[in-house]
Amino acid sequence: MKEVRYVITDVLGIHARPAGLLVKKLAGFSGDVRVGSREKSVDGKSIFAVMGLGLRHGDEMKLTFSGSGEDEAAAEIESFLAATL
Repeated sequence: MKEVRYVITDVLGIHARPAGLLVKKLAGFSGDVRVGSREKSVDGKSIFAVMGLGLRHGDEMKLTFSGSGEDEAAAEIESFLAATL
């Protein structure tokens, strides 16, 4: 299992557009991906679940990868988050 932590820098937080971009990127990974906040963890491949976390500017988001290609997925998503969110 591989974990990535990211602090939300978008002043609007994770709303529909960034959630859609994130879910689209995570859907390309074959293993299981969980996205979480302090309170809960959800399926990272579900836009409604990710938006339901209510992540705001300054919140820490935790992504957990498990399954085949988890190391590559974690490295790729770290780059994606820095460039996109």
